Amino acid sequence: MPEVTHLRTVRVELTLQNTIDFLTFVVRGKKVKPCTYRISSHAFLRLLGLVYLVAFASLWMQVEGLVGSQGILPATEHMERVSTWLEAQDRGYLAFPTICWLSTDDGFLKLLCAGGALVALVAVLFPLSAPLWFLLWGAYLSLVLICQDFLSFQWDILLLETGFLAIFLAPMRLVPGRMQMYRPSPLARWLCYWLLFRLLLASGLVKLTWDDPTWWNLSALQFHYETQCLPPWTAWYFHQLPAWFQQASVAGTYFIECVLGFFVFFPRRLRLLAGLVQIAFQGAIIVSGNYCFFNYLTIALCLLVVDDTAWKAVRSWFKKRPWFKTQIEPSRVEPVEAEVAPRKVLRPWPRWVVGPVAAGIFLASIPVFVGGLHPDREEWPAPTNSVLRVLRPFHLVNSYGLFRDMTTERPEIILEGSNDGKKWKPYEFMYKPGDLSRRPAFVAPHQPRLDWQMWFAALRGNWRNVYWFRGLCRRLLEGSEPVLGLLAVNPFPEKPPRYLRAILYNYNFTTPAERKKSGNWWKRERKGLYMPSISLGR
Repeated sequence: MPEVTHLRTVRVELTLQNTIDFLTFVVRGKKVKPCTYRISSHAFLRLLGLVYLVAFASLWMQVEGLVGSQGILPATEHMERVSTWLEAQDRGYLAFPTICWLSTDDGFLKLLCAGGALVALVAVLFPLSAPLWFLLWGAYLSLVLICQDFLSFQWDILLLETGFLAIFLAPMRLVPGRMQMYRPSPLARWLCYWLLFRLLLASGLVKLTWDDPTWWNLSALQFHYETQCLPPWTAWYFHQLPAWFQQASVAGTYFIECVLGFFVFFPRRLRLLAGLVQIAFQGAIIVSGNYCFFNYLTIALCLLVVDDTAWKAVRSWFKKRPWFKTQIEPSRVEPVEAEVAPRKVLRPWPRWVVGPVAAGIFLASIPVFVGGLHPDREEWPAPTNSVLRVLRPFHLVNSYGLFRDMTTERPEIILEGSNDGKKWKPYEFMYKPGDLSRRPAFVAPHQPRLDWQMWFAALRGNWRNVYWFRGLCRRLLEGSEPVLGLLAVNPFPEKPPRYLRAILYNYNFTTPAERKKSGNWWKRERKGLYMPSISLGR
């Protein structure tokens, strides 16, 4: 009997060990060894540099019309108001950290955008230099603060938070140079994981905590493709998909954002699965919408979960493909005369620098994350509020969560001008819906900032509550060239109109039968006046 009991114990132990070995194989692979992330860090930094390049170049084309001296919200006037407020609050320049304290001239604003784009290009080519990322972060922070509502989107603050972490992911190398071996700081990498986790989980949870019925009954995507800010032409086709597919897509969105977000902290294979699914999910959003550089920035963060072993496996797979192999003539192969000297390994930031930064960001992000999940935010203790108040101008920690409320209708503002108050001509915007027959266009990763704000203004319902809209109307009546450059068509090329008004329409995608008959992508129904007739005198 003791021998039988002993055999049973051995069998149980072997079964348990086999189970553990199997689970280890599933989540970690054949070899359990520490993962390295050199290739991922390079890929992340290069893609982040491209995002910065697009962001600066996109703004360079618009900044004069948005916040220039003849723009919608002049930066000079904004800085005067900020200076008065800082003096009244007895606060210093760090409460509004922008290089635009030096100047707000049109030339300086464009130079700041052009300079940022140039530095971003250098960062793409030579990403292993922390000072480059500090310059990019500081330049974009300056523009976010000076451009007011036009740079107030979640991807703008996400770029700032990601860009700040990139400073510590890159080595402290003063002069950019050729690529070298580099071991990124584990703490900086885990901060990026924490940011990705907060971004994904918050995006999923706010859809539930804000009590929007369309998210709860899984009907949100039946409205989304039609009511998103700037839908491309593919959104028309996605809108025609059956209701069961749209409901399944909403359920899949919840799983990807609320469940897979946790996988970034799981063992290797689960982490890789989460990263690949997230990249595919962001790709689907890119195909069906125009969300500027937001999806590319999220993909850049997802790349950090892919370890070097996975990258090498992909490269090995490509090399084994017949269509990938290259033929080299034997006569052209030159003998190697000497071995190449090993490249110098760049060291990451020391822990005594990254450690306090990581602890501070982690602790400060918790109340920001929790507070952003519900509109009824609870008050935090005074010390916590004081810390958040100091950090807030720098956008080091932010709350996220897209599509808290799904819009079920699409109101559109059509601006019209007239010289006699009887015959009205419409202004046509670059990308937002207007002409019913114009095909919706792909514009991302560029963001037409005015077109985006027109979508939000239509949802507000009252033009008097949208202060930048009044600035837009004033500039159109004045015939401001920088502002007119933001539009597609100026119906008054010789001189500006005497009167301006805004009509509110409800836009909907046409059905396949309606589009086949009329050739229109849109149909609309007039809802009434958004803004009555105004002139410069009133």
